Amino acid sequence: MAPKKDNLPLTLEQDNESTGTITYANEVIAVIAGVAAAEVEGVAGMCAASGIGEVFSRNSKNVTKGIKVELGAEEASVDIYLIIEYGTPIQTACLNVQDGVRKAIENMTGLHVVRVDVHVQGVSFEKENKEAMVGLEKLNAPVEAAKPVAPVVNEPAEPAFEEPAVEETAEQISGEEA
Repeated sequence: MAPKKDNLPLTLEQDNESTGTITYANEVIAVIAGVAAAEVEGVAGMCAASGIGEVFSRNSKNVTKGIKVELGAEEASVDIYLIIEYGTPIQTACLNVQDGVRKAIENMTGLHVVRVDVHVQGVSFEKENKEAMVGLEKLNAPVEAAKPVAPVVNEPAEPAFEEPAVEETAEQISGEEA
């Protein structure tokens, strides 16, 4: 691959003696764009261009849904139709998608990406709903009855029993009583 020259498109020829060219199917570029877009934080998924129908989440096997690609000889243009997670700054997420998709396509293919147009088709509340459901499950979970625990009583150590010292008188020893 030839080194990049400012804003000029990259040439796909390996050297001047090359007799072949490299071409990419639209689907290849769409897969690269879909994976790069799904990796951006705040992107809930992609949807069809009409915005109606099934929403394709990050874990969807078909990462090309919601992506349209136009290819030229050395250039590519991409349209991406996204659903953004609620609470995410939309403009920031879209700029990150544009940058990520552009870099991924240029690094993997050598094509010059002319445009990455991001179309926000909706906002997903799924993440927020999941967090709320987890909170509700914790509140509704049955509370285990506290198991009675035998109290631990720290009794003082018993003093060693000593017999009182008895002084024997001489009378008791001799057996005489006074």
